Amino acid sequence: MKQASALYRLLGDEARLRLLRLLARERLNVTELTGILGLAQSGVSRHLGLLKDAGLVVEEKDAGFTYYRAAAPTGGDAGLWPVLDAQFQAADADATVRADAARLQEVLRLRQENFETRSKVDRQAWRQLVPGRSWAAWSRALGLLLPPLKVADLGCGEGYLTIEAARWASSVIAVDRSEVVLGRARERARRRHVSNVIWKKGELEKLPIRDSRVDVALLSQALHHAGQPALAVAEAARVTMPGGRVLILDLRTHAEEWVRAKLGDRVLGFRDHELRRMLGAAGLRDVKVDVGARKTGDPFTVLVASGTKPELAAPNRRKRRAQI
Repeated sequence: MKQASALYRLLGDEARLRLLRLLARERLNVTELTGILGLAQSGVSRHLGLLKDAGLVVEEKDAGFTYYRAAAPTGGDAGLWPVLDAQFQAADADATVRADAARLQEVLRLRQENFETRSKVDRQAWRQLVPGRSWAAWSRALGLLLPPLKVADLGCGEGYLTIEAARWASSVIAVDRSEVVLGRARERARRRHVSNVIWKKGELEKLPIRDSRVDVALLSQALHHAGQPALAVAEAARVTMPGGRVLILDLRTHAEEWVRAKLGDRVLGFRDHELRRMLGAAGLRDVKVDVGARKTGDPFTVLVASGTKPELAAPNRRKRRAQI
């Protein structure tokens, strides 16, 4: 009776049940669980230790990583797992559970794109392993094919894309509303010895950049943070030179409300036609909207949208060149 009482007390914690639900579906490490559950790493480790002691979770070493998964049912708890599985299925519509499931899909996507965190027991994936294959390397290689453009990274965050663009751009103007975040981005650029970036504090709807200053204006996963997305697109078009392009990477419309509180999203993505309309309303031509990334079971689909700013009429172009 004492053993049963201890087990039921152990399962009387919501965080531990969420953790068990994840591990019943996928083998995960502490870092991944921390990101999914939104708990401190010390708390996740403590919960895992208790569940491991109770025989509900097992630990496995693989390629230098420590993973955890739900233990196979044994004689003592064989009747427990069907009950838990039924409860987990009944909770599928719960907002917290849906958020956990969405973050799990993101973890699995990142794992798929990073060979160093992929499991050796994933035979299907490892049959396709090509040493050195990397999305980051491909993006950098493609960047070398571009001319030395002037780029604006709008809503730059901590500067990851800014620094990548600085590899091939002649110069980059990086804008974000948070001085704290910009400080971290500047420090990252300093460590990477990147010196062709101008950092500016400002809002997407009122950019601190003069008209027609850049060849490419990037809005990468930033538009859904804008209070007025259409105005943000118009501002991106304003700072783009005639003949230049506005490029948007953002989420297609989804129903994951948890991103508002967790990530500060103001808009739950965009429909394809909404992006087309905003780019067209900003005076851009040759508007294109396509799927950039999509995975079965993942609630998030990434859209890639672009538009070109029309060239000036010939007399105006000559006048503009004379002024320069």
